[in-house]
Amino acid sequence: MHGAATSSELGVYAYAATQVKKAMEATHYLGGENFVFWGGREGYQSLLNTDMERELNHLARFFEAAVAYKKKIGFNGTLLIEPKPQEPTKHQYDWDAATTSNFLRKYGLIGEFKLNIECNHATLSGHSCHHELETARISGLLGNIDANTGDPQVGWDTDQFLVDIQEATMIMLSVVRNGGIAPGGFNFDAKLRRESTDVEDLFIAHIIGMDTMARGLKNVAKLVEDGALAELVRKRYQSFDTEIGAQIEAGKADFDFLEKKVKEWGEPKVASAKQVNPNKLIFHI
Repeated sequence: MHGAATSSELGVYAYAATQVKKAMEATHYLGGENFVFWGGREGYQSLLNTDMERELNHLARFFEAAVAYKKKIGFNGTLLIEPKPQEPTKHQYDWDAATTSNFLRKYGLIGEFKLNIECNHATLSGHSCHHELETARISGLLGNIDANTGDPQVGWDTDQFLVDIQEATMIMLSVVRNGGIAPGGFNFDAKLRRESTDVEDLFIAHIIGMDTMARGLKNVAKLVEDGALAELVRKRYQSFDTEIGAQIEAGKADFDFLEKKVKEWGEPKVASAKQVNPNKLIFHI
């Protein structure tokens, strides 16, 4: 209830380490390719009785020990951390992809772990699943996806099957841009609603979930083949595809230089982003 690697009790920390040790041994024995750390209770309810710095340091030591044991037993699978902002704790230390990435960088673990992004957890942290996937991708940390969803009218982790084709398209766009996520993949981490009691409902739900992801992939294939979306993005940033833009991106344009250019150019002109709302763009295909 107070966390495992971040517990205030040494005995709990040791017990959790033993559990992870046995689970990793089983994963290795069974030929598993991924090992996920879900830190649902690695956080706090109140900062008044919490030594946050000490708990974060303990969490890092725990992950370091996991990496060491993985190498000791010859397990070659990917270690994954699954970000989640809260529930059951008020605040969890792996709040979102950006927070977790920063944690891994701070403690020198960036090359040892990747992220398992769950779409419903993205919603809880105030992000879209696409945002979390892109954040993980550009950090080189996208390793696996829990392809589920939540209910926008409910503020907790409902683990529903993903049936929104638009969201599935955005998810698959990140996967394609990432060059795939092998040896990771998709798992639903979803369950039927309490009102669905027929056995066939379980099969239908999984089929719908798989079909939704397939439709998303087909849509991405059309976007890539057509090239309209990529061209829209390219044109939006084309002012940086210049000599001065190259200087800025190379870190060779200081403030004095840029001030002189502003005086030459005057007020900047900004082109339309071709955007109807945060999730709709205007372009022709």
